[in-house]
Amino acid sequence: METPSTDVLPTSARRKRLRDFRHYETLLHIFVVILIVSNLIGQKICAVGPFRISGAQLLFPITYIFGDVFTEVYGYAGSRRAIWIGFFASALLSVMGMIIVALPPAPDWGNQAAFEAVFNFVPRMVVASLLAYWAGEFSNSFVMARLKLLTNGRMLWVRTIGSTMVGQLVDTIIVMVIAFAGTSSQGSIPNLILSGYLGKVLYEAAATPLTYFVVNSLKKAEGVDVYDDATNFNPFAAESSGKLDDSAARMS
Repeated sequence: METPSTDVLPTSARRKRLRDFRHYETLLHIFVVILIVSNLIGQKICAVGPFRISGAQLLFPITYIFGDVFTEVYGYAGSRRAIWIGFFASALLSVMGMIIVALPPAPDWGNQAAFEAVFNFVPRMVVASLLAYWAGEFSNSFVMARLKLLTNGRMLWVRTIGSTMVGQLVDTIIVMVIAFAGTSSQGSIPNLILSGYLGKVLYEAAATPLTYFVVNSLKKAEGVDVYDDATNFNPFAAESSGKLDDSAARMS
């Protein structure tokens, strides 16, 4: 049963630092690693039967599952912190990749072409992916948090799929328009958006049972179920030392 309890945690527990939770930091590290790796493997186009997909399409949607978990278990504040850390990690990877590629290779080092194939981030693609990630993840987290209040903590599948439908739509439109506007035909961009969007949403729907298991296990292990009753949803809001002081936490 998903019926939440209305017991409110004591103030000291409600203001617990995110870093003090048993599993938050571990999940955050895994999230950032998946995000970084998806940026590195995105250049390869894979053949899956008649379909052609990039390496990133196999891995990047998992970050939205993490976003659902962060929001559902730790609240919008927990997701906001993860999104910003992931954003700056991706930006650092892109900037350093472009700098190192631009530096002249040693005369006796013959792997420059292979290195460029992996790390030569095109500035336009970097801007597209970073903006799409930022807007999509925050949209996903916001919708997830608001739906939790509207459903009173019930029907997790509605929240995970509903938030993904919004977040991935924002993400896909931004990345495709910025990356390909002016270089592809007007008809091809909507096709790219639709095919990419449907694939990501179906991916999330298929992962719903796993999301249920992870969310329920974490709520039990951490002893909290955060409801963003009075949360400041501004993505740029300063965190009060990483504390859950802008959310109402209830016993799971």
